[in-house]
Amino acid sequence: MNNSMKGMRGLVMGVANERSIAWGIAKAMHEAGAELAFSYQGEAFGKRVQPLAATLGSDLLLDIDVTDEESLDAAFAKLGETWPTIDFLVHAIAYSDKSELTGRFLNTSRHNFKHSMDISCYSFIEVARRAYPLMKDNGGTMLTLTYQGSNRVAPNYNVMGVAKAALEATTRYLANDLGPDKIRVNAISPGPMKTLAGAAIGGARRTFRHTEENAPLRANATLEAVGGTAVYLASPAGAFTTGEIIRVDGGYHVLGMPQAENL
Repeated sequence: MNNSMKGMRGLVMGVANERSIAWGIAKAMHEAGAELAFSYQGEAFGKRVQPLAATLGSDLLLDIDVTDEESLDAAFAKLGETWPTIDFLVHAIAYSDKSELTGRFLNTSRHNFKHSMDISCYSFIEVARRAYPLMKDNGGTMLTLTYQGSNRVAPNYNVMGVAKAALEATTRYLANDLGPDKIRVNAISPGPMKTLAGAAIGGARRTFRHTEENAPLRANATLEAVGGTAVYLASPAGAFTTGEIIRVDGGYHVLGMPQAENL
């Protein structure tokens, strides 16, 4: 896929460190020829993202709080001043109180439910609305990240499963809204990965090991695999793929039971 994104440029949101899924996507897009901008939230994350972005030749960093409309407006205004058009947007943002990612879903608090839905789902609508004017003339791609806990119960995933279900529905509705403007909207659903976000979920190590042992490919996804899928979706190769949830999980989603040797 070398140079399959040559001449394309876009914004990657959600890089926390070099193990972030968003970082795997950014690297793959860079290797495919894309020019990148990055977002971060607050000075501490900015200090992490800046040196990573520099390795990919990017110095366009935007401080964005997705719960603050003024912050979003200012950041996209700056992006538009630098790049009058963009070709893709990567939304890799989610959050829930770590204390509620263990135990029973029944005990989800109202505050954390609303906060998790706001950051993990509604923020995609907010950024899509602001990215739209930068894409509407030439088309483009919007990508987000989900997980199979959206449609099957995953231990301790709790309110994040509900938020991801809403995010997947959002992906389909945005795909329909933006399709006439040749803007494609898709979600990538990796299996468990060793990321900062994934580590916040109770029992993460056991979940990672279980899926690795039972997936048809007997492996969990890599950052490179997820990045390659993102390149496909954002490049001309994905020109007629929209409204999809693309699973990159070693085939784990097809199982009804663990492998025979693990029963």
